[in-house]
Amino acid sequence: MNGAKLSAISLDAALDVSRRPSSLEKQNGYSDWNLERATQRYQIQGWGAPYYHVNGQGQVDVTPDPERGQRINLYDLTLELRARGLDLPLLIRFPDIVGHRIKRINESFAKAIAEYEYQGTYRGVFPVKVNQQRHLVEEIVEVGRKWNFGLEAGSKPELLIALACMSDVGGLIICNGYKDRQYIETALLAQKFDKTVIIVLERLEELDIVFRASEKLGIRPLLGVRAKLTTRGVGRWADSAGDRAKFGLNTSEVVEVVEGLTQRNMLDSLQLLHFHIGSQISSIIPIKNAMQEASNIYVELAKMGCKMGYLDVGGGLAVDYDGSKTDFHASKNYQLDEYAADVVAHIQAACTKADVPVPTIVSESGRAIAAHHSVLVFEVVGRNEVRFAEPVEPTNEAHRLLKELYDTYRGIQPKNVQESYHDASQAKEEAQSLFKYGYFTLRERAQVERLYWNCCEKIQQTLRRLNFVPEELKHLDRTLSAIYYCNFSLFQSAPDIWAIDHLFPIMPIHRLEEEPTVSATLADLTCDSDGMIDRFIDVEDVRSSLDVHTLKPKESYFLGMFLNGAYQEILGDLHNLFGDTHAVHVALTEDGGHHVRHVIKGDSVSEVLRYVEYQPDSMVDAVRRQAERAVSAGRLTNDQLRTLMRHYEDSLRSYTYLTPGEDD
Repeated sequence: MNGAKLSAISLDAALDVSRRPSSLEKQNGYSDWNLERATQRYQIQGWGAPYYHVNGQGQVDVTPDPERGQRINLYDLTLELRARGLDLPLLIRFPDIVGHRIKRINESFAKAIAEYEYQGTYRGVFPVKVNQQRHLVEEIVEVGRKWNFGLEAGSKPELLIALACMSDVGGLIICNGYKDRQYIETALLAQKFDKTVIIVLERLEELDIVFRASEKLGIRPLLGVRAKLTTRGVGRWADSAGDRAKFGLNTSEVVEVVEGLTQRNMLDSLQLLHFHIGSQISSIIPIKNAMQEASNIYVELAKMGCKMGYLDVGGGLAVDYDGSKTDFHASKNYQLDEYAADVVAHIQAACTKADVPVPTIVSESGRAIAAHHSVLVFEVVGRNEVRFAEPVEPTNEAHRLLKELYDTYRGIQPKNVQESYHDASQAKEEAQSLFKYGYFTLRERAQVERLYWNCCEKIQQTLRRLNFVPEELKHLDRTLSAIYYCNFSLFQSAPDIWAIDHLFPIMPIHRLEEEPTVSATLADLTCDSDGMIDRFIDVEDVRSSLDVHTLKPKESYFLGMFLNGAYQEILGDLHNLFGDTHAVHVALTEDGGHHVRHVIKGDSVSEVLRYVEYQPDSMVDAVRRQAERAVSAGRLTNDQLRTLMRHYEDSLRSYTYLTPGEDD
């Protein structure tokens, strides 16, 4: 809703008949909350289908392979894994989702190829940079074998991974990234394997390295070029294309490559055109424009005598993180079938017009393959809630300002929320000025500020009955929200939230049959003020708080962060020395059940200390020497020394996150 429309709507018309029930109504047994509303509240149908659902018990179910229909109760699974000694936070991966994603992409391209009677084929590759975890890459190779699915390497270490994992005859490996002589020579030698290894030139200087390596090894290279398109993507990665793009060759440099190959009689080595206009392309329009431009470049290279056979359309296939199905940066306004059809149609049209054979289509849709397959489950371990006692009417002797503010509080109603907020804010500012110049006592100032927050709380509750919230009052939701402290590190498990304001779906994985009555922001375990999540998905806009349930004594409360299988694991850092979380791979079985296929233990304190050059044994000795001196001086008893050293050594062996104690 834009500003013009907003100002034209009266507050009378904004009263929402579907408001939340009052406390009295709830006491009388009235509530309109149900599981359908829970599904809507957290948008799970939008971002989670067909893999995540709310079940009849108010818990989250996972359907790793929708065609088989087997469901896994995520809450029960979490309890099961914790009973096995795997403390939270816990990263749970569902490899069957990866298999289904690969299948869906291949089926969409197969459908488009059949529809347009395209004479070529499709071969996808998984960019290893998206998630380099060994078990995942091996899973992708295994399930992708049926589809001749390949791997893309963006660096020398990733090339080593690809060569080790891609053992299939005819397997496809695309070599991108910054390349030195060793990288290129390794790729050339790998061309002698029983697979296709293509070196993509991303800088003009790489052509000379290729020439020298080819001459030295006596191997004719199989090459591609990455073109800088004038078409730009949208959102955070729009600068991946254009003249200032980090990698790629402009038009004159592409022609220079062709001329260099011609001079050496190696024009048949150039067989692939690659482009990339950014990750998470939320709108289909830039994709259409890029395909048109790239297809024309491809046919021109073919007409120049290059032995073209592959067109690599790069990544960019978006994931609908917020479920809104729009061109918002955390969503996408197109479906997979539409994407595949546009890619095939534009290549077909350009090649038919130029009478050039169509290429094998290659895509590098890493995010769309890996994002859905993992969920981070973590526990709320504490809270800080903003609570205000009911205000007491000021006495006759009270200051005028306090009486006026109390009248403002009593008069708050839907028609005057903005006016009431202005009056309360003015009273607070006046009280601060009076105190500053000595006309107000500290107690009087505190009374005014307490009553000011009473007004804000009442205004916030009143706003829940409106269809919209005036712009200047939107901050109240976050200002008055509770803080739920959670057992995880934002910087380790979801660094994109901190680095680029990325949005991931976050929701409780149980108690969804109950209405969530608390608005909260989430704080991690780090001591960094940036370790907060205060931006959450919403169908209309970004919310500043998450609807959660009240915490119950002695009862765990679990939240899940979904769609975080792309990039987050490898980008995570050791802020405050919180290390990798435990990770498990949970796969479906043929008898309708599931089993834990792999368990990857998270970092211990000793392991993360070694990352930063500490030696745990030496640390134990240093602490023990100090403790012995304290015992000798009578400042520490033997029992205290024993307790200290037991805690110190146990901590070195323990998980870097909070773990349940004996008294928990």
